[in-house]
This record gives sequence, C-alpha cells and structure tokens, in this order.
Amino acid sequence: MSFALRVEDVSKRYTIGQEGCRPAYKTLREDVGNWAGRTLARLRGRTPRQQPSEFWALKDVTLEVQPGQALGVIGRNGAGKSTLLKILSRITRPTKGRVRSRGRIASLLEVGTGFHPELTGRENIFLSGAVLGMRRTDIRKRFDDIVAFAEVATFLDTPVKRYSSGMYVRLAFAIAAHLEPEILLIDEVLAVGDAQFQKKCLGKMGEVAHAGRTVVFVSHNMGIIQRLCNQAVLLDRGRLQRSGPPIDVIVHYLGDPNQPAIEWRRAPPWPEAAHFRRVQLCKPDGSPCSQPASGEQFGVDMEVHLPQPIRGLVLAVAVADSMGDWLFSSSPIDDAKSIPISAGTYRTRLFFPPGLFLPKPFSLTFALYDQYRSYDYLPNALRFCVAETASLSNLISGGRVGDLQIHCRWNEFVPAATL
Repeated sequence: MSFALRVEDVSKRYTIGQEGCRPAYKTLREDVGNWAGRTLARLRGRTPRQQPSEFWALKDVTLEVQPGQALGVIGRNGAGKSTLLKILSRITRPTKGRVRSRGRIASLLEVGTGFHPELTGRENIFLSGAVLGMRRTDIRKRFDDIVAFAEVATFLDTPVKRYSSGMYVRLAFAIAAHLEPEILLIDEVLAVGDAQFQKKCLGKMGEVAHAGRTVVFVSHNMGIIQRLCNQAVLLDRGRLQRSGPPIDVIVHYLGDPNQPAIEWRRAPPWPEAAHFRRVQLCKPDGSPCSQPASGEQFGVDMEVHLPQPIRGLVLAVAVADSMGDWLFSSSPIDDAKSIPISAGTYRTRLFFPPGLFLPKPFSLTFALYDQYRSYDYLPNALRFCVAETASLSNLISGGRVGDLQIHCRWNEFVPAATL
C-alpha cells in the first residue's frame, strides 16, 4: 500500500546539562571546552559540574500516514509532539530509526521558521516556493491568492522582521497552504492568530485534506482534532500510546472526567521566562477545593513568577468543555486589575460566578503573553466536573442545553393589556 509518511522505530535523544537541553552530539570545540573546564575545576579544588543526563524526547515511535489522510497528534506538554513534527519536516534528525516520505513537505511549526527576516513578505513568498521546488511561474499564479488570504497586502514590501507574530503566521500559513505541497505539517502555532483567521485556516486545511493531500496537525483543542482529522495518535512521554479514530483516541487521552485534576505545580528547574509556578482550584476563602459543587462559588488560585520586569504582560484563563472547545476566557484587565511589571513572585485569584457551570466536565488553560511573545502556556492544566446538588434550581437545570447556566434578568409577568 502507498504511503505519504512512514515513521519507522524513530527515537530522539537530547542531552540535559547546565546549558539546557541539547542534541546528543557535540562539536570538537564543545568537547575541548568541556574538558578544559573540568580540568580547571579539579586544579582549583572545585567539584566539577554534574555530568549531563540523557532525555529521550521520542522513543521507538512507528506510524504510517496515508495520502489524503488528516492525522491529529495529541498529548500533554513535553509528550514529543513538536519533536516528531521537526523530524518529519527534516529540521532535525532522529537519533535512531528513519522517516520516509513521498511528496513535497511544507511545515508551519514555530513563528519565525522558514522565513528570512531581512527579506520582504514578497521575497519570502518566492523563497518559500523555491524551497518547495516550485517554478517561479507557478508561484506567480498563486501569488495574489496568498496575499489575499494572509491579509498583508499593505506590508508586502516590508521586511518580515517588522511583522507582528499574527502577520507572520498569516503569511506563513497562506504560503504553506496555497503552494500545494503533497504533505502539510502544522503545529499549535495557529493559536497566535485571531479567532476569525483560525476559522479560515481550519477551512483551508479541510480543503487541502479533501483535495487528496496529507495533513499532520498538532493541537490541544480536541474539538478541532475531531472535526478536522480522520485519524489521530496519542503521544505520552515520547512514546506512541494509542492510534485510531479521533474520538477513541480523545476519550482515552481525556480519561475519566470524574477524576478531576484540581492542582498543577511546576517542578524545578524553572524556566528563565515569566511562568506559572502553581495553579489550584480554591474555595472563596482560598482553601483548596476538592470538587466544585453546583450552585456554590469556587475559583482558581495562581502563583506567577516574573524573573525580570515586563510591560504589557497579559494573564488569561480559558475554560473549555470536555472536547476542548472554548467556552469563554477571562483576564485581570476584565476587572480593571493590572499585572505587576516589576520582577517577583505574585499570587492572584479568579472566582467564577456561583452556579455558572452545569454538572459536566470542564478544563482550564492558562497563558502568559504580551504583544511580542508567549511566555507560558498550560493547556488543560486543571480538569474538574461540577458535583450535582439537590437544590430546586439544579433539578430544573437538568433539562437545560449547553454547558453553562447563565442567570439572566427577567421582568415579572403582567397582563399583556398593561404593556
């Protein structure tokens, strides 16, 4: 049987040391420098630095993607999803195993990947097409469609290093989708764009898949995976845990919604950028909440660390249903609260209105970002299922549709003739 992508027993090893996570191979210069450092430390009577340890981002992954298939890749942070896409796009090599592909590959992995920052948007369109092996005449035929889709006509002759992250992603996606590669690889980078553009991107990816081309899509949004993909795989700590129809893989990934995850803590070593150290469901007095009850108020206690001052930092908490579809989000600016800009560790609490959630499973995602970059992102960090109580309002709510119970203001009933 023909295939578009074949991953055969692929593993990827990195070395973790004082300098962070690096590939498991080193240059001669690094070897000489490390040897000199260890020798000097011994001569001065110091304890040499702890020897680096190995970290397997992927371990013995085998899978096959058929032509025209839309494959969704899901898993928690650090599961190996982005590493797999980098290996598929040949940005990095596997430590073990091999990847075989049939057809041109276009990838959209990180903001900044694939563009030359000094070149204009116009020049990068032709450069990307040339990298894909397309003739200049073919690129010209699709040029106007790319510019219209990306909505960057005004800045077409501006160097892309001056683009915002949203403009960058719009142009990168438009190029990848319109130059008609046989295989399209897309990471969660689409989250940078606005909601309208994300909807347009998803529609275009659906068109690409229906046209017989192959799409591999990494996302934390289970609703999008279910709607867009006809096959899914689950990665966990670098290993392939499950593959099959999207709904089966998603249900396995989400697990039992009645087993809540009410606390998340970051283990050292902490990142150098602004980040969350802890998030936890809490009661109105701030004490831990083991399970929210319908009709009672509860919230989230958050601890945020800023290693250096940041102006314009935004903290956002987004609520999703059991399939990962967004319901709403909230930020301190909604309540006219400003985030400190000086370095330090801070705590804040967000409280939801009482009786907002119906007795169904929900998840909370946390983000720290400004207009230039994303500092921290915790998808589905907390999961909870609101417990039903025997109050009259909750008995009535059993017949309601949707996931939320919004208390609206109603007037009293009066005879129609008096109105």
